Amino acid sequence: MHFIDLLIFVSYLVFMLGVGVYFMNKNKSKDDYYVGGRNMSAGHIGLSVVATDVGGGFSIGLGGLGFLMGLSGSWMLFTGLLGAWISAVFLIPKVYPIAKKHHFLTFPESLAFHYNTKVALMAGIISLIGYIGFTSSQILAGAKLASATFPSISITKAVLIMGVIAVVYTVIGGIKAVIYTDTIQWIILMVGLIGIGIPIGYVEVGGWNGIKEILPASFLSLTNVSFIDMFNWIITIVPIWFVGMTLYQRIYACKDEKTAKKAWKIAGLFEYPIMAFMGVALGLFSRVAYEQGMFASIGYAPGVELDAELGLPLLLRSILPVGLMGLMMSAYFSAIMSTADSCLMAASGNLTTDIFGYFKKSISIKNSQLITFLIGGLAIVLATKMQNVLELMLYSYAFMVSGLLVPVLGTLLLRKPSPTAAFYAMISGGLTTLLLIVFEVKLPFGLDANFFGITLSAIVFSIIQLINNPKTWKA
Repeated sequence: MHFIDLLIFVSYLVFMLGVGVYFMNKNKSKDDYYVGGRNMSAGHIGLSVVATDVGGGFSIGLGGLGFLMGLSGSWMLFTGLLGAWISAVFLIPKVYPIAKKHHFLTFPESLAFHYNTKVALMAGIISLIGYIGFTSSQILAGAKLASATFPSISITKAVLIMGVIAVVYTVIGGIKAVIYTDTIQWIILMVGLIGIGIPIGYVEVGGWNGIKEILPASFLSLTNVSFIDMFNWIITIVPIWFVGMTLYQRIYACKDEKTAKKAWKIAGLFEYPIMAFMGVALGLFSRVAYEQGMFASIGYAPGVELDAELGLPLLLRSILPVGLMGLMMSAYFSAIMSTADSCLMAASGNLTTDIFGYFKKSISIKNSQLITFLIGGLAIVLATKMQNVLELMLYSYAFMVSGLLVPVLGTLLLRKPSPTAAFYAMISGGLTTLLLIVFEVKLPFGLDANFFGITLSAIVFSIIQLINNPKTWKA
């Protein structure tokens, strides 16, 4: 990378740290640190939600899908639109009034209200584990981008660099630093994609004629996706809008219920079609460039095995001139860190509020910052052990969804949801999915592990619920 590009990129990183320092002394309470004082606007929250949800994992992951299957990969983020709008209609009206009245800081506190503190403790443990994995996936996404862009930096070194920057500004600034940097980072990403990456990529691969000459027609179709893939995306991604700690924190941070609903509608539209098609389009361009031999000089001639998630950063490295390279790298690192910081805050909130809180441990802001730092360090270590961004991210999603979805639905649908039913549904669902993933069990019909986790969780919940309360359904 040229000195000018490096200077632009380093300036961007310093600026992000500066935002964290700015908010460091503005956090006077845990309300400030974890939910931003509960007075945030729909614009900031909406952009923060989409930046967090799409972020680096989906940005790099969508590029990989575009490389492998073309425009049909965009359907993955259609599930984000579905999840956002469904939760705006059914979840926010149920959650927000209670959260505001009782000053909730975390998602499991909502479950404590409807069930008991034991259920909240289990939810906190599941959410903590899931978000540590999710933070790691974002750091790994940044590392892949950095390693492909700067050949002299190994992925392990890149993980350390990316992880330290994201962890430090999150630790010192809290949720306000996260939300405001998310807004800035999302704007940078949009400008980078619309103004730099997509137009230059399109021209460099030969425009429409170049694309049609290289790729089969299936890459330009929206039907190049199997029913099973679509089903797995839906059951993994839509439910996260009902159980995601990062999303509950932003619901709580809104100044009123109307603001929260508006923010979720904004987030859904940005996810699909806007980000979905921009992400897969760049991945598709990278596939054309690879087949044209554009990466041959850097060791990836046509036919040489290439990690699909590296296609996008290799494309940017190959086509962008001095100056624009630094801007585009900043744009993608923006996406990555906007998700890593939010997931880190979520994990920290779970540990300090839901787990330590269960044992009546009061945690000061300084100790909350220390805990956030330690969790970030653990996420960095985990990132050094993993290889595939999208896989790690979806595994984390699957574990949380299979453990938490059914008890949340119980609070929305039932008269008196049973705490015992919720507790054992969490254990059975989360553990089933975790074991299927860890032992790489080959599942029928290509279904994801969390389908079986959710199914078992629902069965366990239903049996115990009916035993404890036969008149269980709301009128």
